[in-house]
Amino acid sequence: MFELSTPDWNRVVQTEVIDECRILPCGSILIPTNHGNLTLSINEMGIRIQNELKCDVNNYGILVYEPSPFEAAIKSSTTHTHISAKNHRIEIQHSPFAFEWKKSGNTIQKTPNDGHFVRQFRLPPMAKTEEGWLFSINLDAQEPVYGLGEKWSALNKRGQLVRSYNHDALGVNAEISYKNTPFAWSTKGWGLFVHTPSPVTHSVGHANWSQRAYCVLVEDNALDLFLLDGANGALIIEQYTQLTGRSPVPPLWSLGVILSKAYYKDVPELLETAKAVRDKHMPCDVITLDGRAWQDTDTRFAFEWDAKRFDDPAAVINALKAQQFKVCIWEYPLVSVNNKLFDEMARKGWLLKDKRSGQAYRYGWDMSAFAEVLTPLPESGIVDFTHPDAYQFWLESHKPLFDLGIDMIKADFGEQVDNDNMLAYNGDGGKRLHNVYSLLYNQCVYEAAQKYCKTGAFLFSRSAWTGSQRFPSQWGGDPQADWGGLVGSIRGALSWGMSGAPFFATDVGGFYKDTRDPVLFVRWTQAAVFSAHIRLHGIGQREPWSYGSLAERAATKALKLRYRLMPYIYDTMRQSSESGLPVMRAMPLAFPEQGLTHSFEMQFMFGDSLLVAPCTNPDGKVTLYLPQGNWLRFPTKEKYSGHQLLDLTLELDELAVFMPAEHSIPIGAEVENVEMLESDYLQNKDLPHWPEHDLAL
Repeated sequence: MFELSTPDWNRVVQTEVIDECRILPCGSILIPTNHGNLTLSINEMGIRIQNELKCDVNNYGILVYEPSPFEAAIKSSTTHTHISAKNHRIEIQHSPFAFEWKKSGNTIQKTPNDGHFVRQFRLPPMAKTEEGWLFSINLDAQEPVYGLGEKWSALNKRGQLVRSYNHDALGVNAEISYKNTPFAWSTKGWGLFVHTPSPVTHSVGHANWSQRAYCVLVEDNALDLFLLDGANGALIIEQYTQLTGRSPVPPLWSLGVILSKAYYKDVPELLETAKAVRDKHMPCDVITLDGRAWQDTDTRFAFEWDAKRFDDPAAVINALKAQQFKVCIWEYPLVSVNNKLFDEMARKGWLLKDKRSGQAYRYGWDMSAFAEVLTPLPESGIVDFTHPDAYQFWLESHKPLFDLGIDMIKADFGEQVDNDNMLAYNGDGGKRLHNVYSLLYNQCVYEAAQKYCKTGAFLFSRSAWTGSQRFPSQWGGDPQADWGGLVGSIRGALSWGMSGAPFFATDVGGFYKDTRDPVLFVRWTQAAVFSAHIRLHGIGQREPWSYGSLAERAATKALKLRYRLMPYIYDTMRQSSESGLPVMRAMPLAFPEQGLTHSFEMQFMFGDSLLVAPCTNPDGKVTLYLPQGNWLRFPTKEKYSGHQLLDLTLELDELAVFMPAEHSIPIGAEVENVEMLESDYLQNKDLPHWPEHDLAL
């Protein structure tokens, strides 16, 4: 495939300016080129480059805000055009198209200076290819780049070839991932966002393309690029989320422990587990009925309970409610051909169609992912969320579930729009719909929760695209149950956070290939305490006592700490909702001026005040860097000077967490679920603060 190979730059026709540029009435600059007209505008966030197809394609509501162009002036010669607006200056070279953007005299970005023996540039600054638009910007030597969605390897994407294309990744071990966005930023003070639903390939100083350039290949005929200007990552993320939206604050109960497994096979197992949680005084707020727990796999998904196991669903929900549990149920946006709903939706045109036959597309699953691990699935239709009636039907079909007492939807899958034989009601094919399908699905289910849920709207989604951060929250799917799975999950959380998404959770304990490793489970639980949301989930039991008594004590101690930290976590979530900053903040976000911290990618700030270094190996050893300043060990209050490397060996129930000495954080009551909290809890009225108040667990 083109995006995974080295393009032949000699065969690419570079963009050239072919006529005089002029100012349009809206304030943008019209740039006539051999690849059609482009417009360039300077605005409060930076610069925006678009082609003339912007208004002729489906944009899917990805943007929630469009900045107005500044009033500009231009000066042209036969070879260059100079654009000025406020304190911005842009020089455009005509042949080939190249640019340099300065603000207050300082260069923010420019065309890469990757030269060639014969022509001016080795790779085109801008071009229209068979695959789509190619655009290149400069990378200084050793300049880091962050973002690009949920990725499992190094947070600094420098040297990587990354494709913004959602996959059912079946783990955290490769480049492919469930949540992508074509948004990246550098600590040098710029960001790049491609406003598109289509796949985008990013060569981030990837040596096969150019080690001196960041190149994007936008696999679409439409082009809409934002080059953002911000002094640091936090300000660039603030701009990106102003464009694409921010999350509301989730309900308080969603901060509690979500207990799950794949899967509770019948009602007795479900209710016995719930009773054990309360009998053992394990902190927990939500219990989950995964896909096969409440649906008949052969006929799912149709908003109906498996009658063979649930002759009275209301009684089951009421029994869980009586024990102060919120209830989460699973769904996905596919309908089995074995369910009568398939024929009904196909007849109404509410499923994606097959271009070849004009009939509802029948999606066939890749059975290599199932076999003995997961139950094989039948052919299915895919809900067409571009059809207004289908969207409304799917949204309203949630009402009986919420009326029954369901509190939360686990919106799984969403990556199955995977070939261009699929056709949507709005005219787009599978390639253009593939990524943004997640956004439409997330939005539909979240709006259903807003309309019908009595306990506050909250969504748990696996697949996501630009804008999905507006619908909290997301989880990182299906990690391998080993130390590498834990490491990948932490990196995925931080990378997604650096991409403008504030809330994340992992499958604590790992999803597949579980070896019942008690130390791994404890360390994963401890790490997840310091995430926006926390869910114990995988194939097999994830209740702490299932790993033995030592693990149960250590994991329960960590979960109790989570509940004591709830007022601090909730305050942090409010801050995230206002700014777009993630709850888990990687070092380049948290300490932009302290470059030495940036290479420590396995530690992070949890909000403003807690530095967390998860233990990611079985021997309890942790190496971390304390930034400049004075620090207190949490919760023991030992004093440490910053600007030093620490090597610690932790006991099983011990954490590597630190707080700046001048900070304090509110501490809540020791409770087993949020319904036990006082009504003024969210205002932090009269709560004790650590370190003034001892934290006994």
